[in-house]
Amino acid sequence: MLYRHGDVLIDGIETVPTGATRLKHLTLAEGEITGHSHRIEQRKSAELYRHRGQLYLKVVADRATVIHQEHHPIELPRGVYRVWRQREYTPERIITVRD
Repeated sequence: MLYRHGDVLIDGIETVPTGATRLKHLTLAEGEITGHSHRIEQRKSAELYRHRGQLYLKVVADRATVIHQEHHPIELPRGVYRVWRQREYTPERIITVRD
């Protein structure tokens, strides 16, 4: 299942890759323009990992809430997800969408 929260995409996958490093925060993306962030609201509901520049989210509770100051919250069920920023094509280049 693919979820979208503003410029952040979250896709269900089977497992966190072997060798991924667990991060100490639950921020999925920082907004460079507004300073707001996409993050997990409940600290103990999830774990965030990085592997080869890619983020992976493991929801360990029944649900975890993704929040951002400019978007409605969304609920993610227990599972493992790959997290990335939406990209936009222009004739000059492909750019990462920013809040």
